[in-house]
Amino acid sequence: MKTDRRDFLRKTMIGTGLLASGLAGQAALAAREQKSGTKGNTDEQQFNMCGYAAPKIEKVRIGFVGLGNRGPGAVERMSNIEGVEIVALCDLLDDRVEKCQSILEKHGLPRAKAYSGTREIWKEMCQNPAIDLIYITTPWAWHTPMAVYAMENGKHAVSEVPAAKTIDECWQLVETSERTRKHFMMLENCCYDFFELLTLNMARQGYFGEIIHGEGAYIHDLLEGNFSKTKYTEMWRLKENYRKGNLYPTHGLGPICQIMNINRGDKMEFLTSVSSADFLMAETATKLAAADNFYGEFAGKQFRGNMTTTTVRTFKGKTIMIQHDVTSPRPYSRIHLVSGTKGMACKWPEPARISKGHGWLTEVEMKEVEEKYTPEIVKRIGEMAKKIGGHGGMDFMMDWRLIDCLRNGLPLDENVYDAALWSSIAPLSELSVANRSNSVDVPDFTKGAWKTNAPVELTLKGGGTTGVKELKL
Repeated sequence: MKTDRRDFLRKTMIGTGLLASGLAGQAALAAREQKSGTKGNTDEQQFNMCGYAAPKIEKVRIGFVGLGNRGPGAVERMSNIEGVEIVALCDLLDDRVEKCQSILEKHGLPRAKAYSGTREIWKEMCQNPAIDLIYITTPWAWHTPMAVYAMENGKHAVSEVPAAKTIDECWQLVETSERTRKHFMMLENCCYDFFELLTLNMARQGYFGEIIHGEGAYIHDLLEGNFSKTKYTEMWRLKENYRKGNLYPTHGLGPICQIMNINRGDKMEFLTSVSSADFLMAETATKLAAADNFYGEFAGKQFRGNMTTTTVRTFKGKTIMIQHDVTSPRPYSRIHLVSGTKGMACKWPEPARISKGHGWLTEVEMKEVEEKYTPEIVKRIGEMAKKIGGHGGMDFMMDWRLIDCLRNGLPLDENVYDAALWSSIAPLSELSVANRSNSVDVPDFTKGAWKTNAPVELTLKGGGTTGVKELKL
């Protein structure tokens, strides 16, 4: 049970065939350690952030960084929540900051302090003592550096998914949060979708019996969007697909981990991943490059395969399956399958269904289940969330819950250990895929605290006091 990062890495590399014999093996290990910064980790947890209630913040002062794709929606949502003050807006591009200033003006809110023009300007915002929370919606590579810097400067931090790209970045987030006692939350909005919340509450009430298997996915045809010249600055999202693995696991995985009490009574032990070949991305790049020199740098590149499937076994012998496919022409799906000793639920393909045996519940029975098990947070804020929006309301429910926890001094539903674990699936799957799907050990970011950490609960006890302003949509 006592395995530091260096020892963990050595065992992983032996298990996956990466550690060759003799000097070649030692060189490979040294290179990997140098790249990921895995030396010098201790075995003991500095401070347990699971269940930690930070001091109450009567008015949460927020600074946003990254105002291109996801940022404006976050500013819009937070503008509707009481107890929030948007004090800073940051982006490399001036026009993006101005676009979000107009959102504040629409809501009758004062203009925020603007930070723009240079790639390092976000550091100046993080140093601002008038900010309590840094909200990060930048490209993936900036998530960990910005969150770590924010926490080191006395701020809570949240970021879009994934929270980290490497195992070392996962550890950086954990160790910085523990040392500073500042929250870090990955903004996994799918944990706040309506059916996911319903099944979480049903699981807590024992409806499915003991949960023995879960499935999640991110199956979303983004082929055209990934090659868009305008959607992602510097084509960063397309370039992420040079990596070969399960690159975006958290949307399907997060709700399943909460239901199965991962990090809170159980832990992941090992995973295996297998990827198909790429049948669409390289072909698309070649076709586009033939007609437009802009795409020349992508022609001839090797991209991730269409479908990657990852399977996980937990300490208690449960199993999880996670899939990732963003190029095949398929209907959208996160699967969200929960299987227990007494029943199961599955969201996709729609409609969402629940079973207590060989057949599905009838429409009448489904309504009865929803009436009985709809959680308190949905009753409190669900209809308002649908009006304000953000993926059908789950984005707003996530933001509202975050603010309510910070204002009332409550532990967060998603903590830094969840962010690290869920994000770690990507680099770990890359190792497995690269080595003929050999198994890879999964780090225990809680360092043993998973044995006693309390499961996620949906109660609003001590909270639920945060209101919503008069809507100006």
